[in-house]
Amino acid sequence: MYFVDRIQPYHLDILKEVGNIGAGHAATSLSKLLNKTIDMKVPAVRVVSFNEITELVGGSDNIVAAIFLRIEGDAPGNMFFMLPVNEATLLIQYLTGDQSFDLNFPPFPDLGLSALQEVGNILAGSYLSALSDLTKLNLQPSVPALSVDMAIAILSYGLLELSQVGDYAIVIDTEIIEKVDAESQNTKGHFFLLPDPGSYEIIFKALGVTIDE
Repeated sequence: MYFVDRIQPYHLDILKEVGNIGAGHAATSLSKLLNKTIDMKVPAVRVVSFNEITELVGGSDNIVAAIFLRIEGDAPGNMFFMLPVNEATLLIQYLTGDQSFDLNFPPFPDLGLSALQEVGNILAGSYLSALSDLTKLNLQPSVPALSVDMAIAILSYGLLELSQVGDYAIVIDTEIIEKVDAESQNTKGHFFLLPDPGSYEIIFKALGVTIDE
């Protein structure tokens, strides 16, 4: 039986706690960077199949903004932070103050793309740091790459490593809450953690969780 089939709810509870710790670190970093009040939360963590991944972002043909990076070290794999272009557009407008920025209409100003890439970099670094602290594993992120394309095109590259054992990913739902005076704007995206074959066992063993055959 494939490893993912043996993951239980309490395993996901542990990963959700990692996500919440990472989200807290990311919120602090973003608040300092932007000099604005940023809050973050992780409503849920799940394991989903390839088809479910694309459904989460509106379907395989839906255009999304994604920050992709490679995880190197003791438990290698891939990570994506992915959100629909409309959500990404609103987030960039808030970050840069440029209300004319729109990911639906290329070409895109470099400042807006850089802002989104930096958000993805901070999020990925915070999540990996939290996971590394709890597992004592050496987990190092690569330089993130940004892409605006169909979800299926972006995910296919990251799933190549998993194709021989099954197409699954750990999904960390991520909500970024930007507060301005009495108002707030919420941006909902998804962090996809795609461990290489063998990395699931390494991660859970390091967390002190045994997965029975």
